[in-house]
Amino acid sequence: MAVEFGIVLPRVPEKDPSISSYMADLDILLLHLAPHIRGLWVTDHFMRNADPVHECWTMVTTLAARYHEYQVGPIVLGQSYRNPALTAKMGATLQHLSGGRFVMGIGAGWKEDEYLAYGYEFPSAGVRIEQLEDTLEIMTRLWNEDGPVTYHGKHYHVENAYCAPQPDPAPPIMVGGGGNKTMMLAARYADWWSLPDSPVEVYADRLAVLRAHCNTIQRDYSEIRKTWFGRIAVAKTEAEAEAFSDGKWTRRNSLCGDPAAVIAQIHALIELGVDYFMIQVQGQHAQDTIPMLANEVFPAFA
Repeated sequence: MAVEFGIVLPRVPEKDPSISSYMADLDILLLHLAPHIRGLWVTDHFMRNADPVHECWTMVTTLAARYHEYQVGPIVLGQSYRNPALTAKMGATLQHLSGGRFVMGIGAGWKEDEYLAYGYEFPSAGVRIEQLEDTLEIMTRLWNEDGPVTYHGKHYHVENAYCAPQPDPAPPIMVGGGGNKTMMLAARYADWWSLPDSPVEVYADRLAVLRAHCNTIQRDYSEIRKTWFGRIAVAKTEAEAEAFSDGKWTRRNSLCGDPAAVIAQIHALIELGVDYFMIQVQGQHAQDTIPMLANEVFPAFA
């Protein structure tokens, strides 16, 4: 099984909030890791208290225009933040203009403080999942059906809506999340599935749920690409790797340790069926981080 890696851009610039520094850091990272990197990914958040945060969709389109050799996508869009039909249109346009390099990552949304701060209602988890279902139905139909599309869901609707030009091919839909209801939507609609910050045993448990849902709706489980999203911290010792995040990211919720330990963690996830890792590099400016990734970790999966 071929294994691929993507880089998740940090939500907050490490050195300063200027876009020149932010993109320069990415340029440096890709200069060393480009042979091993397939895609560039951005999380969808508006704020992290007072820290600087770039808006996701603007960043994804910037990456598509700046780096022509990579897939791009959100990891993942909060469906509540943008009208579903408009989101489908934006995805179709970016897919067309990027030459087919866009992946539509989307989930139910969760970060209550930014919903309320930016004037969005924050309904219950059950309602947000129903909204996600409407969104996936609208998106799928607009991308794949000829002529106008009309759909009246529980929360969203379209009436004689066109999406021309349609994306060809339609972008892969990646549903993110590990709740049972969300995973049923992944079984029904997703080409890819993503679970964030998950240790092997949790990931294995959620895969069993996904497989059961696929069996229920009689879908081939192997059709859905399994991806892992999280942080990678590699250093000479596990303690040094944990220090990059003041102990927030450890082996329990990230790929963390010396190169041999990180390689072993990745192999354990591959054995479960994961073949795409979307990783945010911790301690990028440490002396040994990039050389260890470029010379030891990634070559183990070439």
